[in-house]
This record gives sequence, C-alpha cells and structure tokens, in this order.
Amino acid sequence: MHDHRRLGRELGLFDTDPLIGAGLPYWLPDGAVVRHALEEYVREAERAAGYRHVYSPVLGKRELYETSGHWAHYSDDMFPPMELGAEQVVLRPSLCPHHALIYRSRSRSYRELPLRIAELGGMYRSELSGVLGGLTRVRAIQLNDAHVFCTLEQAVDEARAALGLIARAYADLSIEAARYRLSLPGDGGKYVADPGLWRRATALLREVLDGTGVGYEEAEGEAAFYGPKIDVQIVDAAGREATLSTVQIDFHQPERFDLHYIGADGAKHRPVMVHRSVIGSVERAVAHLIERHGGAFPAWLAPVQLVVLPVAEAQAERAEDVVRQASARGLRAELAGAEHGSLGARIRAARLVPYQAVIGDREAGSG
Repeated sequence: MHDHRRLGRELGLFDTDPLIGAGLPYWLPDGAVVRHALEEYVREAERAAGYRHVYSPVLGKRELYETSGHWAHYSDDMFPPMELGAEQVVLRPSLCPHHALIYRSRSRSYRELPLRIAELGGMYRSELSGVLGGLTRVRAIQLNDAHVFCTLEQAVDEARAALGLIARAYADLSIEAARYRLSLPGDGGKYVADPGLWRRATALLREVLDGTGVGYEEAEGEAAFYGPKIDVQIVDAAGREATLSTVQIDFHQPERFDLHYIGADGAKHRPVMVHRSVIGSVERAVAHLIERHGGAFPAWLAPVQLVVLPVAEAQAERAEDVVRQASARGLRAELAGAEHGSLGARIRAARLVPYQAVIGDREAGSG
C-alpha cells in the first residue's frame, strides 16, 4: 500500500517543518514540478471549455464575509481577523465572494452569460490539528475553483458540462470516482434558513445527475452552508474516502451580493451562480496521484522525464550534449554520470523516471 506522506518525503516532493506549522507543507523542487504540470493541465482544460482566468487576493475585509454569509455560518472554520487600523481583514476560506465582486465590478448583459470565471487560488481554513495529514488535509489550500454566472435556464446545462469536465480530467489523470454524492443540509444552524432556496437548488442538481446518468447517493449534513452540492468521492490506498471535486448551484450569494444582469427586456434579472471544482485542492489531488502511481508518474507529470546514463566517463561529454538537446526541446532531463556508481546502481536509482537513455561507445560514436 502506498502512503503519499512517506513517498512524498522519500522522493523529495514535499515536507513540513514545526517552525512553519502543522497543516502547512512546503513543496520541494520535484514536487513543485508535479504541481505545476497538474495546474497547467487544468488551466488548459478550463480555457478550452470557455473559462477565463482571474487572480484575486487571499485577504478580504470582515464585511465581505458577513455579506457572503461565511461569517455567520462558517466562522468556526476561519482564522481570526487581523486588525488593520480601524478595519479587520480575514484570510479567505473560499474564493466565491471575491468572484461575486469581480462579476459585479461592472454592468452585465444577458449576452455575456454564461460568464465562466476560474482561478487556481489560495484559501485558508482553521482545521484542528487532529485531522491534519500530509497533503490531504491542510490549512493552506490551493483550490482549482470556478464560478459560472448564468441565467436560470442555463444552470442545469452548465452544471452538467462541469461534471463532464470532471469526468474527462479523471480519465486523463487515471483517477477513479468511487461514487457521486448529492450532499444535502442536515439539522442545526449551519445552513442558510431559506427552504425555497434549498428546494430549487436541490431539484436542479437532481436534474443534472439524472440527465448525466451516473448513479448517486444522497447524504444529509454534507451540503455547503448556502446550498446543496454534487460531491465526487475518491478512495485512497487505505480505503479512506474524501471529496475531490464538486458542483454546486447557488441562489444565496447572488442575492446577498445583489448581482444582476440586464435581460433582453431591458430589466434587471438575478443570475444563478454555479460553483465547480475539477480537481479540488491541488494538495489533495497530488496526494491521490502519488498514491495512485506509487511515485512512478506518467511522463507528462514526472519531475524528471528522461535520465541520461553514460556507461563510463568516456561518454560523459556526449551524455551532457543529449541532456542539453532534450532540455532545449522542453523535456525535463538529467544526467546520472559514472561518479554516481555502477550503471546497474544508477538504473535502479532512476527506476521511477519514465525514460532512460544509456550511452556507451557505440551510441556516442554514432550520435
């Protein structure tokens, strides 16, 4: 059984330090390569699907989260406010309030909808130390997030398209969905008190799931505080289940932020907000991929794609030339020279690298 925490340290992908703190891993060079390749993959997939990327700050005034509803319903999972003069600023627990402000930064027409805004952005959650573990549960999260602002008539199609984007990504990444879950509210004051909102959003998500044809289960008490969601569940090597990807239909925040668009009739109308995350947190996705591949990543994700091994010192110059040529063509290539031991030992040491090029007298002589 592969454990990403052990492999991550053995392979030099990530680590932690008590001076940085629990749940705050840092990425080493090889891990940063894997993360970057994954981020580039998802950005390109989103771009091809009609999303436009933005950047937004990881801080916001306390009033922002009072408006969004996070402060009333989610503050236990947020870090305490920081005093900044007469203001209080907070590390954001999610990206949706910032994207709502980006949407309302100017007047919008129905002709612009659906407007798909995506971001690979940082967010912070005050997780208890007892639940933290490796990359799967962290306090500083890099989230593959997006919000689609659309008409009510477009919401089901947009949510269904988001599920399709998730399915394609899973196929490309060799991730297997364990099950789909329709996450509904439970008892208690965690959830927005608006029965009509919940009924409408739940009915639309059921329509999305039924139209997609995937089997799903309903789970009470797993919804976001502002609405129900579709959760795509994965299972790790130890049999533990976690949510990786989500799709949500939200009527609450468009109301709270007074979002609108000008319709064909010239009047103001309220958009619907579809939240979706293709690979969820980058940390959790990489943890799953480490365990899935046992550290032997497919070539496009591998920290080193090609290792060049001269049989002896006589072939070192030719081997260095091969590394230079490969690097110039965009390959992540490294040299493992004779100073690192016997050829057999070097081949074993590079066993997780997808491609190995052994250069002896014949190869050096023929070019």
